[in-house]
Amino acid sequence: MVVVLASLLRPRDEVWEHLVATVLSRYVINTAWLLAGVGAGVLVIGVGTAWLVTMCRFPGSRVLEWALLLPMAMPAYLMAYTYTDLLDVAGPVQVALRAWTGWSARDYWFPPIRSLGGAVAVMALVFFPYVYLLARTAFLEQSVCVLEASRTLGRGAWRSFTGIALPLARPGIVAGLTLALLETLADFGTVEYFAVDTFTTGIYRSWFGMDSRLTASQLAAILLLVVLGAKMLEHLARGGARYHHTSLRYRHLTPYRLRGARAAGALLACALPVILGFLIPAGALLRMTLERGDWLAGTLFPRLAANSLLLAALTGALAVLLAVAIAGSLRLAPGRLARLGAAIATLGYAVPGSVIAVGVLVTVGRADAALDGWMRATWGIATGLLLSGTIAALVFAYLVRFLALSFQTVDAGLAKIRPSLEGAARTLGRGPLGTLGAVHAPLLRGSVLTAGLLVFVEVMKELPATLIVRPFNFDTLAVRVYRLASDERLAEASTAALAIVAVGVVPVIVLSLAIARARPGTASSALPGAGSGGSA
Repeated sequence: MVVVLASLLRPRDEVWEHLVATVLSRYVINTAWLLAGVGAGVLVIGVGTAWLVTMCRFPGSRVLEWALLLPMAMPAYLMAYTYTDLLDVAGPVQVALRAWTGWSARDYWFPPIRSLGGAVAVMALVFFPYVYLLARTAFLEQSVCVLEASRTLGRGAWRSFTGIALPLARPGIVAGLTLALLETLADFGTVEYFAVDTFTTGIYRSWFGMDSRLTASQLAAILLLVVLGAKMLEHLARGGARYHHTSLRYRHLTPYRLRGARAAGALLACALPVILGFLIPAGALLRMTLERGDWLAGTLFPRLAANSLLLAALTGALAVLLAVAIAGSLRLAPGRLARLGAAIATLGYAVPGSVIAVGVLVTVGRADAALDGWMRATWGIATGLLLSGTIAALVFAYLVRFLALSFQTVDAGLAKIRPSLEGAARTLGRGPLGTLGAVHAPLLRGSVLTAGLLVFVEVMKELPATLIVRPFNFDTLAVRVYRLASDERLAEASTAALAIVAVGVVPVIVLSLAIARARPGTASSALPGAGSGGSA
């Protein structure tokens, strides 16, 4: 990260001047529109569905609680492939439309899927679970006493939701929105396939197309500065507001049952994101697999799935431990240096995986060279490459890329815990580590499970860093998908894509149910017989 930021101090080359004169303004405008569109989409879908399945009971609501997480298992670039196959001129949708109406392709207008609007729609359908998951966790932590007090003061259901429930859930919602927007900034496969010029495509083209690593690093550094600025603005906007429970009265939210048209509307609103974001693309992949699947699936997939699961589980566990350590230190011993360190450590999520991968390769390569030189000079032994091309280097690259996922989630969970609990623990003789283990850990069960889930699923789908840093002959399911799809063998790639989805679906369901049972963040979890209301 230091190398990337330091590139801004170097003089710009002719490639940068060419970008400024031709396409840089288009990069900025398209990226801004993409962020605005995806941000609005994930907020509406994620917060709306989270509130409905948390506060209401209607036919299918129990299933939709975990089904709304299923789009997380679908990589955005695969969604782009499948919807292009479905909605393009030669796809089944337009073919059926022409057969039904008798029109030709020039007789009607059809929304172009390969466009900025298509990229916004695809990314919103893939990334809304970030907001949904964290918003639902925040809603589950709230006390019904606060909402009842709002109703007795004359506020209706809608005003209680917008004036009480949403402000109290703000840390979780903002964390989910931040993760979705960072993922949008770092996405390459979708925007490249749809021919939408953004900062990310500019980084790839500058690096691999124009052979200018300096320009690519400078574009990446600008992304880092934008992310850092956005984080600072959010903290300034939050000001002195606090989001933990302050009252000793606490009761879990009691869902109310919807009937008739309201139940049908809630079911439709929650089912559509699942249908469009998972069932339709998964069905299309299944159709392609059955028609012309990968004939090597039975031989290769057990090994590929084992490699993918190993990397995802190991990275998820380490990311959660690091997130708890960083967020806990910020909570118990806040300071400018600690805040700066946490901000820098979580900036990697906004950088394309290939940029991080090359940075990691340079870092571990220099470490291997230094160690080899010292061993030769001291002991006359050549160590060779000990870190380069190993699972350790690959997991390190994943941690740089995805630490923000676990940190944002754990930090949002800590924001809901009353500081008085820490004070009580300290007066009873608990040190910082003892407070973290005895007080914070039980209250953070839901947030920790959420953080582990997010990192696990993202590592299963990650491609650029895996391609560059992985050990020799160590392939994953994502690598298999990329190799086949890059050769326009999408039907064969669909088999590995379905395997990624299948491996990711089970932990999504299990952890979603565990999060619902944990109901973290309530004071009653730590103080028997006591509960909490809440205020912002």
